Order: sequence, then C-alpha cells, then structure tokens
Amino acid sequence: MTTRRTGLREQKKQATRAALREAALRLALEHGPENVRVDDIADAAGVSPRTYNNYFSSREQAIVAAITAEREARIAEEVTAAPAHTSLTDALTGAILARYTEPGDTERFLVTATPPLREAFLEAATDVPGVRSVTS
Repeated sequence: MTTRRTGLREQKKQATRAALREAALRLALEHGPENVRVDDIADAAGVSPRTYNNYFSSREQAIVAAITAEREARIAEEVTAAPAHTSLTDALTGAILARYTEPGDTERFLVTATPPLREAFLEAATDVPGVRSVTS
C-alpha cells in the first residue's frame, strides 16, 4: 500500500483549520460558547474573519470540529495501543466507549450541552461524506 504525500498548500490549509478549531474551543472554554465571536476566533488563530469563513460557517461549527478532532485522535491512539491479540472491533468499541464515558471529558460534554452546539454536533454527525440521510 502506498501513502500519498500531502502538498505544502494542503498542509497549510490543514494547519489553519486546526488553529481555528483549537482557538474556538479554547475561547469557548474560557469565556463560554455564547461569548465567543468569529472575529475573536480568527484573531486568536492569526487569520482574518474572511479566512475563517473559508473554513467554518459558524463558531459552533468550529467548536464542534475541535471536540470531534480531539476525540478522533484519542480513539485512534487507543486503538493503536491495544494489545495485538485484541480484535479491531473490540479495540474500537472500547476506545469509543472510553471517550464518551470518561469522567475527565465532562468539560467537553458541558460545551456540547448548549442548544446551538448540540445542534451543530448533531449536524456534523449526520453529515458524513458518502452517507445519505434516510429523509433525503
């Protein structure tokens, strides 16, 4: 299997997206999600509000992207660290359950408990590429 190298332009885009979502989550945790403006997130990430809008359409979308990316990274680490004799299904199930039931993750649950963030989280969860909604 060959791996595809990511070009410099794509790497910069990924870095900008990561900086925006990390700034959004940090500011939401510091000030409350309702007290964070897109301009604040863009400024904290070192980009213009217009650049921000190239990546996210709302502050909620950026906050949810940060939470999701963080969980995905932790799940991937746990699956990779599972003992060799563990089946992929068991390793993945255990890692996912740990991410959604671990007491230290309460901060993230509080953030997603606000109605606009919960809505954005559900939208992101149902907007999986290649998967059509039952209502479509």
